[in-house]
Amino acid sequence: MWHQREITLRPRPRGFHLVTREIVEQLPELGELRTGLAHLHLLHTSASLTLNENASPDVREDFAAWFDRAVPEDAPYWTHTIEGPDDMPAHVKASLLGPSLMLPVSRGRLALGTWQGIYLCEHRDRGGPRSLIATLTGE
Repeated sequence: MWHQREITLRPRPRGFHLVTREIVEQLPELGELRTGLAHLHLLHTSASLTLNENASPDVREDFAAWFDRAVPEDAPYWTHTIEGPDDMPAHVKASLLGPSLMLPVSRGRLALGTWQGIYLCEHRDRGGPRSLIATLTGE
């Protein structure tokens, strides 16, 4: 089986947001797979996806603190500034984390570890709704 659909994630402020449930709710076909793969590809260059701990909010706060310090706004070396001070840092952060995840599917569910969740990493102050293409394959 192959299935592909576009999913829209609701707008979020800058930060690291767990979106596992929001994605799964928009993929009813996931339940048809006994074994397979789910590929998630974000269609934006100023946000990213990652897989990490889904329990402690401290993890999300620490991610934000580290990325904001490592890739600061208003750095004197940015030349791409026409879209605001958060734009170029957002592109760099998105490149560091990447736009895609490949996840195993087992018995109609994403085969994630106990403490794993899918994050939308919103690197803009107001990025708006974010779209991703979900591609499912398997049997």
